[in-house]
Amino acid sequence: MREPVLAPSILSADFADLAGALARVEASGATWLHLDVMDGRFVPNLTFGAKTVADLRARSSRLYFDAHLMTVEPERLAPEFAKAGADAVTFHVEACVHAHRLVREIHDAGAAAGVSIVPSTPVSALSELLPDLDLVLVMTVDPGWGGQRMIESCLGKVSELAERRRKAGLKFRIAVDGGINGANAPEVVAAGADVLVMGSAFFESPDPAALAASVLALRSPY
Repeated sequence: MREPVLAPSILSADFADLAGALARVEASGATWLHLDVMDGRFVPNLTFGAKTVADLRARSSRLYFDAHLMTVEPERLAPEFAKAGADAVTFHVEACVHAHRLVREIHDAGAAAGVSIVPSTPVSALSELLPDLDLVLVMTVDPGWGGQRMIESCLGKVSELAERRRKAGLKFRIAVDGGINGANAPEVVAAGADVLVMGSAFFESPDPAALAASVLALRSPY
């Protein structure tokens, strides 16, 4: 039984006060910060670049910075985000042909390497990559904007990954992103998730610390 990680998503924060958002996450007891990097091409929205990550890291935050590249040509950007201070860099398998090479480049840049899949992509698309990954991110909404409702059928992929990991003796973490809130967090953890990315539910909460405590009290059976 393992304690989950809560990773508030900065996409739902006030972009005019990212330093304040950082402080709010730290004060809640969450230990990760999810950084949604969107290019307006792979997804319809546009967010920020590596300089934002570097500026936030310069504030001496103790948070684990989890950069999620929802971009085309992630190989052009991933090393830059690692050098900017991201502890983990995750890219989409749908956007990268030479995924093994990019995983190695992320590791060489000093960061953990993750791969994400959108709701229409099966777990089997990751079969050749799983032994080399530190993180697999299952999208439970179509990426591009916050505040969407979770596609619950995607949780089957979480359980499939957890079983594959167990049977093969692998060590990658399983993250879930999309529509997660205090009400469905127990279901997500029960499916096998290690990392819960939470955006609007966290930043719109009147008591983020209580929300974080409720999530961190959950235990995964995997």
